[in-house]
Amino acid sequence: MKLIIAMIQPHKLPDVKKALYDAQIFKLTVTNALGCGQQKGFSETYRGVIHEVNLLKKLRLEIAVNDDFVDATVEAIIKGARSGKIGDGKIFVLDMGNCIRIRTGEKGKEAIG
Repeated sequence: MKLIIAMIQPHKLPDVKKALYDAQIFKLTVTNALGCGQQKGFSETYRGVIHEVNLLKKLRLEIAVNDDFVDATVEAIIKGARSGKIGDGKIFVLDMGNCIRIRTGEKGKEAIG
């Protein structure tokens, strides 16, 4: 079992969702996030005052998958999120100790589905 965390551009969410659905991956959690990486933000002027924006809007996707779905999930995220420019995001693949479905009490691989 793995937990896949991806940080992507907000406008790429529809493309990533479509790629995930095409790969038969339907369960995901999406959270708004702020962050900066290699982009380092930008400066803008408002009423003559320079304003530094160095925390940019991102989306954090969290997807728990069984081991045989890891590669398909990662490839789908890359397919949907890649633009070839700085700021496309990152994908983290973490080992997951356990998963428990609250409704039924199922544990492990059965709980992920």
